[in-house]
Amino acid sequence: MPEAEPEAKAEEPKVTAEAMPEIVVQKMSKEDAEKQHGISGWGTWGCDVSKFDWQYSGTEQAYVLEGEVLVTPTKKWAACRPTRVCAGDFVTFPDGMTCVWDVTAPIKKHYNFI
Repeated sequence: MPEAEPEAKAEEPKVTAEAMPEIVVQKMSKEDAEKQHGISGWGTWGCDVSKFDWQYSGTEQAYVLEGEVLVTPTKKWAACRPTRVCAGDFVTFPDGMTCVWDVTAPIKKHYNFI
Protein backbone atom coordinates (compact mmCIF):
# COMPACT_ATOMS: atom_id res chain seq x y z
CA MET A 1 0.00 0.00 0.00
CA PRO A 2 1.56 3.36 -1.04
CA GLU A 3 2.22 5.90 1.69
CA ALA A 4 -0.09 8.87 1.78
CA GLU A 5 1.60 12.10 0.86
CA PRO A 6 1.96 14.51 3.77
CA GLU A 7 -0.56 17.30 3.77
CA ALA A 8 0.94 20.49 2.39
CA LYS A 9 0.86 23.35 4.85
CA ALA A 10 -0.14 26.72 3.51
CA GLU A 11 2.79 29.05 3.98
CA GLU A 12 2.19 32.64 4.91
CA PRO A 13 3.63 34.98 2.32
CA LYS A 14 6.93 36.43 3.43
CA VAL A 15 7.07 40.20 3.56
CA THR A 16 10.38 41.66 2.52
CA ALA A 17 11.79 45.14 2.98
CA GLU A 18 11.38 45.71 -0.77
CA ALA A 19 7.63 45.26 -0.38
CA MET A 20 7.31 47.71 2.51
CA PRO A 21 7.70 51.44 1.90
CA GLU A 22 10.39 53.19 3.93
CA ILE A 23 10.14 56.41 5.93
CA VAL A 24 11.21 59.23 3.58
CA VAL A 25 13.05 62.27 4.97
CA GLN A 26 13.99 65.47 3.11
CA LYS A 27 15.91 68.39 4.63
CA MET A 28 13.80 71.47 3.95
CA SER A 29 13.54 75.03 5.22
CA LYS A 30 10.31 76.04 6.92
CA GLU A 31 9.76 78.57 4.12
CA ASP A 32 10.08 75.88 1.43
CA ALA A 33 7.80 73.52 3.39
CA GLU A 34 5.22 76.31 3.52
CA LYS A 35 5.54 77.11 -0.21
CA GLN A 36 5.42 73.47 -1.32
CA HIS A 37 2.96 72.00 1.19
CA GLY A 38 1.19 74.81 3.09
CA ILE A 39 2.25 73.44 6.47
CA SER A 40 0.86 76.41 8.44
CA GLY A 41 -2.63 75.07 7.67
CA TRP A 42 -1.80 71.65 9.16
CA GLY A 43 -2.31 70.46 12.72
CA THR A 44 0.50 70.63 15.26
CA TRP A 45 1.63 67.98 17.71
CA GLY A 46 4.42 67.72 20.21
CA CYS A 47 5.72 65.66 23.11
CA ASP A 48 8.52 65.61 25.66
CA VAL A 49 11.35 63.08 25.78
CA SER A 50 9.65 59.67 25.81
CA LYS A 51 9.51 56.27 24.15
CA PHE A 52 6.29 54.67 22.86
CA ASP A 53 4.80 52.31 20.28
CA TRP A 54 2.89 53.83 17.36
CA GLN A 55 0.92 52.70 14.31
CA TYR A 56 0.05 54.98 11.40
CA SER A 57 -3.58 54.91 10.26
CA GLY A 58 -2.89 56.73 7.01
CA THR A 59 0.11 58.16 5.19
CA GLU A 60 1.38 61.05 7.29
CA GLN A 61 3.45 63.97 6.06
CA ALA A 62 5.10 66.07 8.77
CA TYR A 63 7.46 69.00 9.09
CA VAL A 64 9.54 68.91 12.27
CA LEU A 65 9.84 72.36 13.85
CA GLU A 66 12.01 71.32 16.81
CA GLY A 67 13.39 68.26 18.54
CA GLU A 68 14.62 64.84 17.51
CA VAL A 69 13.25 61.29 17.38
CA LEU A 70 14.52 57.87 16.32
CA VAL A 71 11.68 55.97 14.62
CA THR A 72 12.29 52.21 14.54
CA PRO A 73 9.87 50.14 12.42
CA THR A 74 8.50 47.00 14.11
CA LYS A 75 6.51 43.83 13.38
CA LYS A 76 6.09 43.23 9.62
CA TRP A 77 7.90 46.56 9.06
CA ALA A 78 10.98 45.49 11.05
CA ALA A 79 13.13 45.06 7.92
CA CYS A 80 12.76 48.79 7.18
CA ARG A 81 15.48 51.22 8.28
CA PRO A 82 15.33 52.95 11.67
CA THR A 83 15.22 56.67 10.83
CA ARG A 84 16.38 59.70 12.82
CA VAL A 85 14.10 62.69 12.27
CA CYS A 86 14.95 66.18 13.53
CA ALA A 87 14.16 69.87 13.19
CA GLY A 88 14.14 70.95 9.55
CA ASP A 89 13.04 67.55 8.19
CA PHE A 90 10.02 67.02 5.98
CA VAL A 91 9.06 63.39 6.52
CA THR A 92 6.55 60.92 5.10
CA PHE A 93 5.47 57.94 7.22
CA PRO A 94 3.78 55.06 5.32
CA ASP A 95 0.19 54.04 5.99
CA GLY A 96 -0.04 51.15 8.45
CA MET A 97 3.56 51.30 9.65
CA THR A 98 4.11 50.06 13.20
CA CYS A 99 7.09 51.50 15.00
CA VAL A 100 8.68 52.67 18.23
CA TRP A 101 9.17 56.41 18.67
CA ASP A 102 12.19 57.22 20.86
CA VAL A 103 11.97 60.98 21.36
CA THR A 104 15.44 62.14 22.45
CA ALA A 105 14.72 65.92 22.42
CA PRO A 106 11.23 67.41 22.90
CA ILE A 107 9.57 67.42 19.50
CA LYS A 108 7.06 69.71 17.81
CA LYS A 109 5.76 69.15 14.30
CA HIS A 110 3.13 70.16 11.76
CA TYR A 111 1.39 67.07 10.38
CA ASN A 112 -1.13 66.10 7.72
CA PHE A 113 -2.62 62.79 6.60
CA ILE A 114 -2.85 62.29 2.84
